Amino acid sequence: MRILAGEFRGREILPPPGKSITRPVTGLVKKSLFAMLGEELHGQTVIDLYCGTGTMGIECLSRGAARCFFAEKDPRVLERLARNLRDLRATDRATVWRGDVEARLTEWLTQVQAPVDVAFVDPPYADARQWDWQRAADAIFMPLAPKLSENDGCVVLRTDEHADVPDTLGPLTCTRVKAYGDMAVRFFLKTQPQATSH
Repeated sequence: MRILAGEFRGREILPPPGKSITRPVTGLVKKSLFAMLGEELHGQTVIDLYCGTGTMGIECLSRGAARCFFAEKDPRVLERLARNLRDLRATDRATVWRGDVEARLTEWLTQVQAPVDVAFVDPPYADARQWDWQRAADAIFMPLAPKLSENDGCVVLRTDEHADVPDTLGPLTCTRVKAYGDMAVRFFLKTQPQATSH
């Protein structure tokens, strides 16, 4: 697991331990995603939910993001995330939230003062297949929406290709879907006000 670009380019980061259910994003997928998000993220604020050992958030910090908020509940995975951040001397730009994302996100988001440019939502595939999407919208996507930057702030959702994801989650609308093998990545932006009128 190597960092592709920026300050930490070429550095390796620890993957999740043996039987962890997290699935790190491959280099090819990361390359494609950052081609869409922007190669440089100078000064941006990023959130990485269900972050595993931090591959996406750390890539953003390497590319110049000012701060990344990481959220994960598996203690063994969190230990490796902490080591990755320490090894890269990136702890001063990182905040790590430990616990259940759905239960605690609204509370955690009170710590985020700057507008959020990118929020990654990467739940375990098995969880996302069984998600009640209305509940997920209420617990995750609705709290994230008001934090997003008015200037193209987006939520990037990764699931397996079989997850039945609605086109609208709370005030966010899917504007792009990209498939990579058995994985699908969706980009959600704030719904434009005129689109919500009845």
